[in-house]
This record gives sequence, structure tokens and C-alpha cells, in this order.
Amino acid sequence: MKEFTSITQLGGLQQALCEAARVKKTPFADSELGKNRTLLLVFFNNSLRTRLSTQKAALNLGMNVIVLDVNQGAWKLETERGVVMDGDKSEHLLEAIPVMGSYCDMIGVRSFAGLSDRESDYNEVILNQFIKYSGKPVFSMEAATRHPLQTFADIITIEEHKKKARPKVVMTWAPHPKALPQAVPNSFAEGMIYGGYDFVIANPEGYDLAPEFTEGAIVTHDQNEALRGADFVYAKNWSAYEGENYGKVLSRDMSWTVTAEKMALTDGAFFMHCLPVRRNMIVSDEVIESPQSLVIPEAANRVVSAQTVIRRMLLGL
Repeated sequence: MKEFTSITQLGGLQQALCEAARVKKTPFADSELGKNRTLLLVFFNNSLRTRLSTQKAALNLGMNVIVLDVNQGAWKLETERGVVMDGDKSEHLLEAIPVMGSYCDMIGVRSFAGLSDRESDYNEVILNQFIKYSGKPVFSMEAATRHPLQTFADIITIEEHKKKARPKVVMTWAPHPKALPQAVPNSFAEGMIYGGYDFVIANPEGYDLAPEFTEGAIVTHDQNEALRGADFVYAKNWSAYEGENYGKVLSRDMSWTVTAEKMALTDGAFFMHCLPVRRNMIVSDEVIESPQSLVIPEAANRVVSAQTVIRRMLLGL
């Protein structure tokens, strides 16, 4: 595996899940695999779970890890071609990326959507420059359009807790005070369709996701109807995708908050969220603290998903 930017690049899902189960059971079994190999983690945006879980996964595999916070202690980087660099950006990615590549054996990149230019975001300008110019295997730690390591951890978590062969999974939009990217919901939708789950997306009008990620899902604007009979409820906010509203907050309707009353419509569903979560906006205290909440096991599985992917990439070196 030379790159990992989408959950679909895992190939056969059952094989990937078997590998993940092995990693979880014996996390240090491949501690010699990464010996004398260096992983560079490049963060253009903030992180807690992704940073810690990916570092832990690499250390379990015996790798050295270098972490670069682009916005703290590094030169400000220009990302666009043809720009006269007479402003505050001192270095261009076209020079910085091959230099980074010369210091490591593998690169993880975290770079969010800007939410002002949909074409630029959905062309994954920064991530694709790393793939093209680094000369090293590259994996996404969340990009403008997807968060595949999170999605893999979500699938692992669902498989560990499901009570029927094909559970009903509902991803519901929930209110948030800021405009958030579509990366996590895009990726989760892609993963649920890839995994063959009974999948429903509930969101207010104006918040439909890009169709290439939702083909095969049921999409509704009626949250209550979507939640009926659900086995898993995945709550997430995202900003508008469509047209001139791209990246905007169109609604903060608190009636979409996932509460105990909402969860009562389900079939005893588990609650999921990628974290960090705005309590009592996205989800009530009562729900996130309930025995049905999987947010902590879900976060713990981020080590497993990252280690499974990095292991595959090491085997390809």
C-alpha cells in the first residue's frame, strides 16, 4: 500500500478487519517491522486523538516518529502555484515537501478544508502535493474531503458491538456554533456503503452531502423517522456543501441535538461520535455518558486503525 486516503483502499473489508483484530490482540507482535524506519506526521490543523493514536501506533511497530506542527515553529508555507511570494509565507510546499520526504520513510498529513473554495478543497490540493512530490508513502490523517483512519476505527467499533449481521446505522446532522468540514461525514458515509450496512443519513434541507459519497444511502430530512429502529446513531455536524452556500452555517436548530428522547426512538442504539464533541449541542450529557455511548472505545480504536494501515504500508516498503 503506497497511499491511504480513502477507506475503499483497504480492499477486502473482512481481511482488513481480521488484520485489525490481530493488531488489537497482539499490538507489539510486529515491533521489529518498523525498526530504523521514520514516520513524519505533518499537522496543518489541530489534533488530539489523531496525533496521539498515530504516534502510539507507529511506536508499537518500532518506528521513530517526527511530528511537525506547520503553524507552530515552522516557516509559513505557500500552497498555490504562480503566487508572488511577497507576503508572510516564506517557503513553498513544492520545496518543503521533497525536503520532508528526504528525512523519513513515510508521511502522514492532516490538512482540513478551507471551506471557501469548494473546487480547491475537493481536489485535495495539499494532500495530493505530498503524494506527488514527497517520494514516500503517504496516508491521510484527515484531509479536506475524507478522514479514513477515523472511518476505519468506526467500522471496527461497529463490528465489535453489532447485535445483528446487518445493523441499521444512522448518521445524523446536529447543530454546532461554527462551520465544520464535510470530511468526517463524507468518509463515514463512504465507509458505511463500502461495508454494506443498512445506512440512513438525516440532515436538514440545505445540508445534503456530495452525491459521490452518499450514493447507495437513504437520505432524509426527517431525523425522527430516520432514528426509528436504529442500531447505531452517529452524530456529526457539517457545513453546507451545495452551491454558493458551500462552507456556510445555514441552521443551528437545537431540535436536532441527540437527546435521550431521540435515542428512545431507536432499537436500543449505541451512540457514536468522532470527538471532540460540543455537549448539549451535538449530544446531551445524558446520552454521551450513558452505557450505550461508544465514544471512548471508538477513540481507542484509532490506534488499531492507524496501526493496521501503517503496518500494511511498512510491508510495502
